[in-house]
Amino acid sequence: MSDQAQAPASALWRGPWTIETLARNGEVLHRHRVAALPIRMGRAYDNDFIVDDDYAAAHHAVVEAGEDGKLRLRDLGSRNGIVHRGRRIKDALAIDGDTVVRMGHTSLRIRGASHQVAPELVDRTMHGWEGMLPGGAGIVLAVLAALLVAWLTDASNDLERYAQFPAAAAGIGLVWSGLWAFGNRLFGRRARLGRHLFIYGCALAALVGVRLLASVLAYAWSLEWLTAYASHAAVATVAVAVYFHLATVTPQYRRRLRLACGALAVLASVLILGGNMQRHGRTADELYMPVLLPPELRASPDVPVADYMKQVEAMKREIDEERGGTP
Repeated sequence: MSDQAQAPASALWRGPWTIETLARNGEVLHRHRVAALPIRMGRAYDNDFIVDDDYAAAHHAVVEAGEDGKLRLRDLGSRNGIVHRGRRIKDALAIDGDTVVRMGHTSLRIRGASHQVAPELVDRTMHGWEGMLPGGAGIVLAVLAALLVAWLTDASNDLERYAQFPAAAAGIGLVWSGLWAFGNRLFGRRARLGRHLFIYGCALAALVGVRLLASVLAYAWSLEWLTAYASHAAVATVAVAVYFHLATVTPQYRRRLRLACGALAVLASVLILGGNMQRHGRTADELYMPVLLPPELRASPDVPVADYMKQVEAMKREIDEERGGTP
């Protein structure tokens, strides 16, 4: 049995007391310490804790010790009352350090000095990889990836694309990472724009690299499925990038984030397969491998023309049989 369970209730509820104002997601917005009971709460300035809420009464509630030594929260006759778990309490409510109540539009909880806190989190923040350095590295990665795409798809020596592609990659990265930084500022207290830019740059480089590697392997060893289902690799890459963005915002929920991003990736892949079936009658993205690379990259042995024609004849017979025996 823990020391906390063995201690008398009065000992567990010794002051000073900390009143916490909570956001909807449970995050603490403000803390206020009170030395002793009773604690009077409301909008009036003669309270021990001022509830800055137009829907709270001037003298809304009081916290006092019950006969058993535990805390009791009592309504002082306010119009809107005290709400606990969606129901308005009529009598005094016994509270502990995890009891959350609402007065007007304000959610509160009260904790004593002996309240046990959770163990500290393992710090995986990598404080040295913050700010301008990762942000600049992310932009450089994005620009290099865009230049590679511009070069690989250049069929007319159009020099403008070598400026347009990097500019677009950098602009999209700033907007994308800026949105994540805004969310990071809201829910994680720090923007961490440099980290989000780095994640974006790595994700864009990975997307280009995976696509290029799949094309080369598919061409070299006749593995057409690598390009036929390349969209699923892109989905997996985006899911990993989104996970790292979310883990940067809320690092304490990494396991849940991995499961959520994995589930979304599977859902997206299923939708792609279903969409391909509906549009083309097949699950693959493409009917034929669209990549043609230099012959030096071919690793599979060449097929003699005679053997190739035998395969074509065999395929023709199968197709004729499926059509009802008509050549």
